[in-house]
Amino acid sequence: MSPNCKFSLPVFVVASAITYIYFSTVFIFIDMWFGLTTSPGILNAIAFTAVAFMCVLNYVVAILTDPGRVPATFMPDIEDSQSPIHEIKRKGGDLRYCQKCAHYKPARAHHCRVCRRCVLRMDHHCIWINNCVGHANYKAFFIFVLYAVLGCIYSLVLLVGSIYNDAEKDEEQSRGSFRNAYVISGLLLVPLSVALMVLLGWHIYLILQNKTTIEYHEGVRALYLAEKGGNVSKNFYDLGAYENLTSVLGPSIFSWVCPTSKHIGSGLRFPYNL
Repeated sequence: MSPNCKFSLPVFVVASAITYIYFSTVFIFIDMWFGLTTSPGILNAIAFTAVAFMCVLNYVVAILTDPGRVPATFMPDIEDSQSPIHEIKRKGGDLRYCQKCAHYKPARAHHCRVCRRCVLRMDHHCIWINNCVGHANYKAFFIFVLYAVLGCIYSLVLLVGSIYNDAEKDEEQSRGSFRNAYVISGLLLVPLSVALMVLLGWHIYLILQNKTTIEYHEGVRALYLAEKGGNVSKNFYDLGAYENLTSVLGPSIFSWVCPTSKHIGSGLRFPYNL
């Protein structure tokens, strides 16, 4: 468990949004459209509860999992034939060394100013989980976003269906009693769905390229400098779309939707493609 993991306002906001969306979807949208005592109502309630459960499970794992700590004894071995690639500083060409942590940085590791330590294969620091997204919890973070998108779209469909069904019945009293819930849910779900779909698409792109958010921005700069100097810039960690995907989600397709991470290795070295 990460020592930096603790309760925060953004985490409370996310937990509150999940709670509101779940209860409004099950006890208003599904109940008003199908009725919770009918077969369609029960099936939809079970399906949405399963999506919500997996969303919460992955969210908790992403929060509580240490993203990856650099061992105090880590020392890059420049003579290691199994790892001929060593990242160096842009200026000077020396091996990457963190002055704040007083140790060398493994490949793809970066110092987080918020967590005040280096994080293995750091992607970014996320205020919504009050933790870094790094080597050990990246999969859980990605699967959380995936389930969040599915949950928001599912809830939106049920919201629209509930409103349409309610309008057909023309029951003024029932429409008025849930009008505020419909408006609040719509104002919450629409922008949230769009934002999460953009975030999901971004991380799908990164996974297929075997890059982190930090490496993407560094790669853009490296590509510009390489083209300016007449050289070619290459991502040595790109193993191909499928290999890149399995390196994050796991070799078995059945494990892709669960926050398991036994396949990820130590985070001190990564496969490369010369």
